[in-house]
Amino acid sequence: MKKLLSYILISCLYSIAFGQENLVKGVVINDSNSPVSFAAIQIPGTSKGVLSSENGEFSIAALPHENQLKITSVGFEPLVYHINFSEEIQTIELKRLESSFEEVVVSGTLNAVSRMESPVPVEIYTPQFFKRNPTPNVFEALQNVNGVRPQVNCNVCNTGDIHINGLEGPYTMVLLDGMPIVSGLSTVYGLSGIPNAMIERIEIVKGPASSLYGSEAVGGLINIITKTTSKAPKLSADVMQSSWGETNVDLGFKKSIGDNIQALSGVNYFRYGNPIDKNGDNFTDLTLQNRISLFQKLDFNTKGKSILNLAGRYFYEDRWGGEMQWEPKYRGGDKVYGESIYTRRWEVLGKYQLPVDNLSLTFSYNDHEQNSFYGDMPFMATQRIGFSQLLWQNQLEKHRLTTGLAVRNTFYDDNTTATASATDPDLNQPQNTFLPGIFIQDEITLAENVKLLAGYRFDYHPDHKAIHTPRIALKMSPTPQQTLRLNFGTGFRVVNIFTEDHAALTGARDIIIVNQLNPERSQNINLNYMAKVITSDKSFIGLDFTAFYTHFNNRITPDYETNAQQIIYRNLEGFAVSKGISANIDLNTASGFTASAGATLMENTITEDGISRRPLLTERFQGVWSASLPVTKYHLKIDYTGNLYSPMKLPVLGEADPRPENSPWWSIQNIQLTWQPNGKTFELYGGIKNLLNFTPPANSIARAFDPFDRKVDFAADGSVIPSASNPYALTFDPSYVFAPNQGIRGFFGLRWSLK
Repeated sequence: MKKLLSYILISCLYSIAFGQENLVKGVVINDSNSPVSFAAIQIPGTSKGVLSSENGEFSIAALPHENQLKITSVGFEPLVYHINFSEEIQTIELKRLESSFEEVVVSGTLNAVSRMESPVPVEIYTPQFFKRNPTPNVFEALQNVNGVRPQVNCNVCNTGDIHINGLEGPYTMVLLDGMPIVSGLSTVYGLSGIPNAMIERIEIVKGPASSLYGSEAVGGLINIITKTTSKAPKLSADVMQSSWGETNVDLGFKKSIGDNIQALSGVNYFRYGNPIDKNGDNFTDLTLQNRISLFQKLDFNTKGKSILNLAGRYFYEDRWGGEMQWEPKYRGGDKVYGESIYTRRWEVLGKYQLPVDNLSLTFSYNDHEQNSFYGDMPFMATQRIGFSQLLWQNQLEKHRLTTGLAVRNTFYDDNTTATASATDPDLNQPQNTFLPGIFIQDEITLAENVKLLAGYRFDYHPDHKAIHTPRIALKMSPTPQQTLRLNFGTGFRVVNIFTEDHAALTGARDIIIVNQLNPERSQNINLNYMAKVITSDKSFIGLDFTAFYTHFNNRITPDYETNAQQIIYRNLEGFAVSKGISANIDLNTASGFTASAGATLMENTITEDGISRRPLLTERFQGVWSASLPVTKYHLKIDYTGNLYSPMKLPVLGEADPRPENSPWWSIQNIQLTWQPNGKTFELYGGIKNLLNFTPPANSIARAFDPFDRKVDFAADGSVIPSASNPYALTFDPSYVFAPNQGIRGFFGLRWSLK
């Protein structure tokens, strides 16, 4: 009887202790410390739920064992939060979804506006997007962006560039925090080594943007925007390892120096030292690399206002690919073929807010040194680019004015005919180009939902004289959820072929420059429609459709076909056209499932003497997709990403070349599993890349067994004579490439951050 009474007493005390509800109070904020209004707060497994107020505040009654909250809001990732009953106020931070159309962009107009309000269509990709398929560099990360394709240009050294809407890499300007850091010589190598931990977002503009950014923004631009010190975590680390032996390490940390200086530091280290030859051609399938990049950012603040931002980066890379028996002692020799590239590069950039209202000064400088051998052919090059821009911006009643003075000086020197004297080939004449410019832009509010943007830029080149690049854009918003844009823009590019074309450096073909290369010019018109839809179940759907047409004059296209032993460069005596349509759709559900898909249908042609032809390495169709499914019960997330490309015309060595003239349809697909325990600051991830194990044909390198052409017979005019050992009249050529040689592989990684 006593035991029964004791049991009843204990049960009553337990019910009193654990059955009493607690009032949990809190506030929901975003990653900018702004309140999230009307977020749904629920206790999993119960019917209890409330909405946050306009100030993000909420209160909800919870039993002691009900120690979790599930928070959802349109445009943010769902979150399961562990209640800390000892805290009076719970502060809950939600992460933005990458498809939110309310993100602020700057690349289209140099003004910070929401993406829906920008007269120029700008695409945004955040770290959450790239985490779905983690990569060791920005170059590979862009493989799942619609209309953008990382193009590998060499089977041996695996260097590449970025194609936008089928246009070759030199037509894409790459910016770091709005500064033209990656251009010219560094177009091929500069996209590696930007620490992923430092990237806030990437903005992409498709179509000419020279009226704001000058030379090279002919086909589009990619602006890599790094994190501000206020948004960066105190410490962060991301370490990834692949089954092929690739190791990538990203580290970041910030620190206050005194009361007015915030420092943000980042380190990226990548190493791959495991020669693999799965296709049996005695050449490395993946270039061996040893790379380190150091990044430092300083914010100088006075009275809570930033007046000076400085950033610097140092980059070093040692990469080589070639015959499997190659060793450093063979570098530059003709016994064993290898392509060895040493790159040293440093950059500095900054922004100074002058003591005059609305006036700021931006500046950048980079120094790029390259020491390389392609077999026994040396390529030694130096490039230094200094850039400065004085910018004035002012908001009037119906006008937003932006005007600026820009100065760019480019020094370039190498050991090729690019810097040789026209009268004395033995005399070296480095190029030193001073390019000043002035631009003005006015964004006019014609009506409440109608804006007109007009811009004009004038540049003066010492050789090509005056260059004019106007643009105009019209934006209409029939409803707050819809935006319609019509844009017309122009672009120009001053060319140095040896900074951009790897095939010109391999020694496989002779280089022929027919005449003085004049600046390329482009005119683009595009129509863009964007819409966001909130469904009855609080799901978010984003739609983005674009039709584009770009016309090129003076286009410089390397001619591989007239003579199989030559690459002929000249201005096109005709015109080139890039046209097509693209569509993107994003879906974010209240349950946490997200998906996106995009497709671009395009046609690129070069017309001369009334005859049109397709450029090399240009697809007609590209598709990309991604999907993320959270498994909340087990704290897991499953990511599936992929792309699909139609056939491309490939650079074969004449009509007798037995290799296919066109690539097949091909696709790279990946799957990833991420585990993040509740309340923890780390996450584990792993998966499989290239699920279909797609690789190019094994005979991609012509005459891989004879890289120095010792067994090739040449006629007096340089053409190849067919022989018993060379029936197809081929020479060694590694430029027949359209996709990476790296097949299926696993990967595993750990991310950790401390806010």
